[in-house]
Amino acid sequence: MKAKLTFCGGAGTVTGANFLLETNPTAGGKKILIDCGSHAQERVCDDANFAAFPYSPPEIDVLIVTHAHADHIGRIPKLVRDGFKGVIYSTPATKDLAALMFDDAIKVMRNEVLKHGCGMLYEVEHTERALGLWKTVPYHEKFSIGDAQAEFLDAGHILGSAMVKLMRGDRTIIFSGDLGNFPEPLLNDPDSVAGANYLLIESVYGDRLHEERETRKARLREAIEATKERKGVLLIPSFSIERTQILLFEINDMVENEGLAPIPIYLDAPLAISVTEVFRTYAELFNPRAKAHFESGDDPFKFPGLTVIRNKGESEAIHKEANPKVIIAGAGMSAGGRIRSHEKEYLPDENASVLFVGYQAPGTLGRRIEDGVKSVEIDGESVRVRAHIDKLTGYSGHADRDQLLSVVENAGEGLEEVFVTMGEPKASMFLAQRIKDFLGVKASAPLVGDTKEINW
Repeated sequence: MKAKLTFCGGAGTVTGANFLLETNPTAGGKKILIDCGSHAQERVCDDANFAAFPYSPPEIDVLIVTHAHADHIGRIPKLVRDGFKGVIYSTPATKDLAALMFDDAIKVMRNEVLKHGCGMLYEVEHTERALGLWKTVPYHEKFSIGDAQAEFLDAGHILGSAMVKLMRGDRTIIFSGDLGNFPEPLLNDPDSVAGANYLLIESVYGDRLHEERETRKARLREAIEATKERKGVLLIPSFSIERTQILLFEINDMVENEGLAPIPIYLDAPLAISVTEVFRTYAELFNPRAKAHFESGDDPFKFPGLTVIRNKGESEAIHKEANPKVIIAGAGMSAGGRIRSHEKEYLPDENASVLFVGYQAPGTLGRRIEDGVKSVEIDGESVRVRAHIDKLTGYSGHADRDQLLSVVENAGEGLEEVFVTMGEPKASMFLAQRIKDFLGVKASAPLVGDTKEINW
């Protein structure tokens, strides 16, 4: 049996994941999309996100969603707006998180309309229609798509994240989505990809190791302690899903079990606050250690010194609070959210620090700050950068080079070809070459628009 795989997004770049798998492409088979993500740019209303899809949305039969990060779901309502009427599949947690992400994106876009006069990528009616098309399936429960069987495997990346295993006859292709930086404090390790004939794998850190993996908690504590000593401010731009919850979990442990004296810590991220409630709802998806907290009656996302900020007025009032203090705010790449107002306030302060705990995509404010520019523009205002800038890759939610290689290796001898995607070109090409050199498996790093005929 033949099938065609088209790399519509997320190839040669980190964001905008969008892959089309066509069964019997010349004989009226199924058209299956894997993910439909937005491109990480300074603004959601960037031309890249408004661009037409390279396929006809009404002709797509099924969309399968790996997880609820914007670069994997951000253009789903646009897909619906443009005529998609098929079925959307994900795990239950992914659907609940996606609903929050869509609501937040609408608010961000409306703000961009007011500030920049750009258009809306989609409206509430399109998110509601998308959620109406959505069906949820738990991990390891098979469901049918035409003559194929599908199954969600745990990807260990964020709550509800999944690899998509698609089986047709005796042939299997697996789409990794994003893979977690395992082992993690909250989630289980990714499931095995054993039995795959084809594997499409992410490569955000395909050419690097998380050198601080074993010492990340100690380094986070050092950053907090240093802030206390100099009576300064520590800004942590954080992704609302998973990264924020891991930070809260680890600081909780420092305060309640490891003797860290409480310091005022402000969680100023409305989306992250809502997401944390979803985490509490799906505590059964956590690993045994994290589950034990809830079973003992301890909420691992609350601790002395933590203040949860609900509204804009409370957010602005943080600047009047005495130092030292820590501010955890979205968005993780400073491409929106409340972190920008805090960066505008504290980047010129030599006693302030910014600690990046996740990947900063090219084109984002976070990437420019991380790269060491001396001045940035934030919402039309020029801001000098005098604060200390640091990054801690050990808190990345993505598997690193060696973890990715181990995932591929575990596929077994039946693995015929690997497609390395969702990474900057140098990272994807490095990992592809490493797979060929170390495992002797055919591997390539496709670009957007490339197609591949596969025996599936």
